[in-house]
Amino acid sequence: MELTKMLNGVKEKLLQEEIWLNAGLVILKIIFIMILAAIVVKVGKIVIRQVFLVRMKTPLRYSERRQNTMLKLLENVIAYVVYFAAILAVLSAVTIDVTGLLAGAGVLGLAIGFGAQNLVRDVITGFFIIFEDQFSVGDYVRIGQAEGTVQEIGLRTTKLKGLNGEIHIFPNGTIIEVVNFSLNNSIAIVDVSMAYEADIPKAEELIRDFLAELPAKYEQLVKTPELLGVQNLAASEVVLRITAETKPMQHFAISRIIRRDLKIFMDEHGIEIPYPKMVMYQKKAGNADGGTGDPVKIEDKGKV
Repeated sequence: MELTKMLNGVKEKLLQEEIWLNAGLVILKIIFIMILAAIVVKVGKIVIRQVFLVRMKTPLRYSERRQNTMLKLLENVIAYVVYFAAILAVLSAVTIDVTGLLAGAGVLGLAIGFGAQNLVRDVITGFFIIFEDQFSVGDYVRIGQAEGTVQEIGLRTTKLKGLNGEIHIFPNGTIIEVVNFSLNNSIAIVDVSMAYEADIPKAEELIRDFLAELPAKYEQLVKTPELLGVQNLAASEVVLRITAETKPMQHFAISRIIRRDLKIFMDEHGIEIPYPKMVMYQKKAGNADGGTGDPVKIEDKGKV
């Protein structure tokens, strides 16, 4: 009997028009709040991009690398703030006491703060990484044993993309030492080997003429590469060293380009490139004392 009365009471309430009107109104409020939040986030991101675009045209502009980092961080911050406010508005729309919830969240946050010291350390370290511009999105850095391009800098973690595509994720609090390869120009070092029979002074003069033409051909070069001179006297070759100042992180590409073009240039001007040589002593027939005969020089058949 009591169960029947309970079911009848629930049925009467469900059939009340006012309840469905209130429920529909609450659903509409929630939909409106979420749509409004999405619009505010989108407009906020557009405004932030426009502000940075205008600032880049002023004398006090940020560097492009720092702009990308700050832009992404601010976009994340505005999204977090707006959606947090939207959640509070949704809770208020469903008649949940937000004031008491915020007070409880404050106490809970204090308790979590004592227990999550590593999280607090990560956030503080991330803030100073961005504030001091230690590195930015797009920089090539070394953190610990990992090297790669910075993909993202957050308040808690930093993501690094390695040369093979792997992603390294570091909590900011664990980043103790960073080597940033993108702040200053890079230096390309190219060693050139020549045969001992080559005319070294003439070869050096020709190579300097060759290097003088490179800046006009390759924009990655900051200035004319420099021939330092003889770097090493090896077993079968004379090694000359060339250095070239390039834009940040362009030294790998320029090194390969210089080696390719220099090989073609040396072939055109008859500068001999060393190849393995071997000297063999042949014993003369009938030599009673077992001595060796005249040396016979045999060159590697792989020579072109």
